[in-house]
Amino acid sequence: MLKLIVKLHPEIAIKSKSVRKRFTQVLERNIKIILRRFDENVRVKNNWDNISVESQSTDETIHALFIDNLKRVPGIVQFIEVQETPFDTLDDIYQRTLELAGHSIENKTFCVRVKRKGEHAFTSSDVERYVGGGLNQNVSGAKVKLSKPEVTVKIEIKGALAYIVTHTHYGIAGFPLPTQEDVLSLISGGFDSGVATYQMMRKGARTHFLFFNLGGAAHEIGVKQVSHYLWNRFSSTHKVKFITVDFEPVVAEILENVENGQMGVVLKRMMIRAGSQVAERLNIPALVTGESIGQVSSQTLVNLNVIDRVTETLIIRPLIQHDKAEIINIARDIGTIEMAEAMPEYCGVISKKPTVKAKLDTIIAEEAKFDFDVLDTVIKNATVKDIRDIEAEAKEEVKEAESVSQLPENGVILDIRAPDEEDASPLEVDNVEVVHLPFFRLSTKFADLPQDKEYYLYCKKGVMSQLQALILHENGFMNVKVYKPE
Repeated sequence: MLKLIVKLHPEIAIKSKSVRKRFTQVLERNIKIILRRFDENVRVKNNWDNISVESQSTDETIHALFIDNLKRVPGIVQFIEVQETPFDTLDDIYQRTLELAGHSIENKTFCVRVKRKGEHAFTSSDVERYVGGGLNQNVSGAKVKLSKPEVTVKIEIKGALAYIVTHTHYGIAGFPLPTQEDVLSLISGGFDSGVATYQMMRKGARTHFLFFNLGGAAHEIGVKQVSHYLWNRFSSTHKVKFITVDFEPVVAEILENVENGQMGVVLKRMMIRAGSQVAERLNIPALVTGESIGQVSSQTLVNLNVIDRVTETLIIRPLIQHDKAEIINIARDIGTIEMAEAMPEYCGVISKKPTVKAKLDTIIAEEAKFDFDVLDTVIKNATVKDIRDIEAEAKEEVKEAESVSQLPENGVILDIRAPDEEDASPLEVDNVEVVHLPFFRLSTKFADLPQDKEYYLYCKKGVMSQLQALILHENGFMNVKVYKPE
């Protein structure tokens, strides 16, 4: 048998009576949904100041699943594993505590802490002294220490029952899902957007996913993996949507028409425009991004202000004051770090010298060159799926195009850098043909090249080359690899 007592998050306990009742009822329901996946007979009871969980199963595997899953339910700050025992005398409590906790204090300093509710002929301090004295005398090497002991033996007494705490477990705190309004998270698969999404889930907001695809099938698979993982781990009590918008045409339009230094801000404004329209269509009142002040050029206060001007939709930035190291640590804690490390930052490869102090009139002038029919089309063609339906797709392997550092004699280097970058640093390789074709024209111009040759895509960091090679593979051009000089 397993008995757990779930403690309420302090912020729930101080709510008004009606709000506290609603929050605890939602939490009780979520706990039932999660735990009945492993034991359909589990008993979950709302006791106002806590929620008790009882399972008659003796299967240790089920016990471990209960504990692991409760640690990830929003709204749970702490839960204790207890052994319930009836008692008539203080000695009954002591004997049961010795049996259950004696081994944990051998050769260690300890103290006994008691919480008591009900009418009794003794106080909490009486129990602490009686049980503590008995353990001190009868456990080898144990020594009472009231300040900063190595072990704290915890006992809770309610009426004629004593609960000896055998383990204390910690949850992610926050509020139960969905006690807050829905939000739409702009998910890229990197560190920031994944952590921002998690932060909103633990705050009790049902969090849907909006993905702007800049990198073809490989990018989409990677983002689906992160999104499904986050939902399944922290939010699976409720259905959410996964929306994909093919943003490659938007990026191509920006690259063709917008001045280089303004591209990053314009791209973010296009994403916010699209996100706002998708959110309005789905009746979601807020967008969530992983932006943090000063982390990249588009995230200065000046630039964020200019970006926000395109919409009246609320934009939530949970990580706005976080350092990158803090964000990475959270990603490690929640289990997204390896997926994030494998995900290139596609947004960061389009602008060579991005502005850090964008001027609204300049940005508006640059956007006047943009064909907004392109944006309208990609929004209209957005795909909306139930997050549960992408599980199989998320399990697909993220592909990677072959990279080489040595070229065959008949190979052709395709320099896909933007023209100004290529002019500033021309690529010269002895005895190898070099063709210049900017990456934003590859989709329309590559088919015009002689297809009896092998092409090796080149860019400075290799990110865009890898991305474009995979897109060409998807379109049936298998004579493409990536050139990464040593």
